[in-house]
Amino acid sequence: MPADEASVLRQLGREPRGTWRVATRCSFGYPTVIATPSLLASGEPFPTLFWLTCPHLVEAVGRLESAGEVEAWATRLATDPELAGRMRAADAVYRSARADESGGEDACASVGIAGQRDPLATKCLHAHVAAALAGAGDPVGEAVLAEIERECFSERCASGPSDTTTVA
Repeated sequence: MPADEASVLRQLGREPRGTWRVATRCSFGYPTVIATPSLLASGEPFPTLFWLTCPHLVEAVGRLESAGEVEAWATRLATDPELAGRMRAADAVYRSARADESGGEDACASVGIAGQRDPLATKCLHAHVAAALAGAGDPVGEAVLAEIERECFSERCASGPSDTTTVA
């Protein structure tokens, strides 16, 4: 839809890579997460299935990353067997959903959330939040969402370009 294209362009401040569709929306109706297939038109593999576009969430998650939460989650995943099991299950859901999004042929089948080979490796909380919002059951993303406001209160995506750069 042209309105979605304009919204995502405003949110990202640039065109998203490859083809995409809206995976989730906020209560204002704007895209929050977009989904992309695993292969760009150029033939380049693209492992990021779910891409966080909401500027509010991008900023909130970025603050947590800057505060050291990526490393904290890596430690939790390495020391909590129950959490690790839930993360492995979410990674399997993510890989399956990426294959489905890509027409059954996943060009990035060897990696999971955030392009990680090891489901317990953590490098990008934005990717985990996007996966959780899209229904992959990502326990890291779900926990991060519990720590932040899930939506802005200003319908900021209705206005001009964002100065926020989205990270998977």
